[in-house]
Amino acid sequence: MIRRVLRLYPADYRAAYGGEIADIHEEMTAGMSRPARLRADADLAAHAVRIRLGLHSTAPAGRLVAAAAPFALGAGAVVHGLRLTSWYAGMVTSPAPVGLQLATLPLDYGLALLFSLLVCGGAIMALCGRWVPGVVVAVSGLLGSAALAACVFGELVVAPAVALTTVAVVLACPPDRRADRRLQTTAGIMAGCAWLPVVAVNTRAFGVSTEYGAWPLLVLSASGVVLALREGSRGLREAGAVALASPPMITYACTAWGDARPMLGGLLALALTGAVPAAFRTVRRPR
Repeated sequence: MIRRVLRLYPADYRAAYGGEIADIHEEMTAGMSRPARLRADADLAAHAVRIRLGLHSTAPAGRLVAAAAPFALGAGAVVHGLRLTSWYAGMVTSPAPVGLQLATLPLDYGLALLFSLLVCGGAIMALCGRWVPGVVVAVSGLLGSAALAACVFGELVVAPAVALTTVAVVLACPPDRRADRRLQTTAGIMAGCAWLPVVAVNTRAFGVSTEYGAWPLLVLSASGVVLALREGSRGLREAGAVALASPPMITYACTAWGDARPMLGGLLALALTGAVPAAFRTVRRPR
């Protein structure tokens, strides 16, 4: 089995480290039960794929997805959380008894709410420090939402593509980069700041009565700017991370507008995510 797994590594990497990897793997898995050995083989295969795709923690692509993964989870949680709160607001304002509403809830709509609850709950778990179980729950909800959109609601392209993109970004995060508490905290704050004002607007708690979908995307972009300024970077990686995390929020904005114009605003926001830190560095540079 180990020989087949080693073939997943690039040829030059396998020639340089294959023997050492095989010896260490055999030593570590000696005496393990079959299920435990299969998990170890799967972890090794995942590492080989990361090396081949350049998604390990020392590669630029690996560092990019590591920065994007918490924000992708947060963005997914915001959109699915807005779906849940919209349903809840409609339920409590309806004159029909709550029990009757729940009893007559269509199965497909009930599944959509369940999957949204999994996404939100999993994202909260992951961003609060329990990354692996949280990602398992959130990814289950995202995959369920993608399947439901394609098979039941007839949304064959956009909704499944957005959900699968988020899943890919989250799962691509290198294992040794998952415990970045600063990134997780920033992504959690971003999600809260993107979600709560929209809920307040939709419940008429503010002086305005319409939300056009721009706020969550603006908060996401602002989070990228804050992250770049805090790290003292040029903002390119943060702009890339925001771009990878933005599909759920761009889709939400397009749905609110009823057309694709918010995509232009999204591109402008992404440009600002990279331009603001670069301008700040230029101003701060000693003359």
